[in-house]
Amino acid sequence: MADEITYEYRTVRAVRGTDGRVISKMQEDGWELVDRAQGTLRSTLEFRRPKKPVPWRLIGTAAGVLVTLAVVIGVAAALTGGGEKKDAAGKSTATADEKPSATPSATPTPTKSAATEAITPQNNPKFAALLKADYCDDANLDFATRHKGQTIAFDGSIVNMAPHGDYNTRYDILLGPGDKGPRTAVGPAFKYENVNVLDLKLTGKKIPATVGAGDTFHFVAEVGEFNPGSCLFFLHPVATEVR
Repeated sequence: MADEITYEYRTVRAVRGTDGRVISKMQEDGWELVDRAQGTLRSTLEFRRPKKPVPWRLIGTAAGVLVTLAVVIGVAAALTGGGEKKDAAGKSTATADEKPSATPSATPTPTKSAATEAITPQNNPKFAALLKADYCDDANLDFATRHKGQTIAFDGSIVNMAPHGDYNTRYDILLGPGDKGPRTAVGPAFKYENVNVLDLKLTGKKIPATVGAGDTFHFVAEVGEFNPGSCLFFLHPVATEVR
């Protein structure tokens, strides 16, 4: 039937406790929640939305443009073919009036101090704003793209912590800025995935044997990927100082 609605589907895995924000973000983009399965740490959310048909007139116009481009490219190739010589094997060689391009200058290697300096809310206004923004805000993706592999440092707390898979000594840890632990409501949903307590590289005057939700630390971490689907911002621990 011409009026039958067809849907596209998307599956999103969200950390428990962030489901509501993920659903709201997806609904803003036109997605409808059709199923939810909750696990120990993650929830699997199924969404759908109507597909947008491409008008046939637009398809015809695009095809016409492609044909026109093909003709123009063919004519251009014919006009410029006379300026090219070929060797005995039939390979193109540069004509005598062509000059080799200049060798690009090497990108300066950053000094050790610049490479190891951590981005903090005090020295980077955009990072300071990010720590107060919505965890699904586009600023998360922009920051992760610009600063991947660099080091950040901030005061935060553990929002949630659960075993990774079937392991009892490795965990998925959700971090948030500030001191509110599970009650954190603003800022990125930072995540350490598949780490043990030793991976956190705990420092400070009194180092605990275990850590858990609500504990406060000064986190130093390497910027990883931001997943727009789950709105999780992945980090890799560098150092964790007890506060």
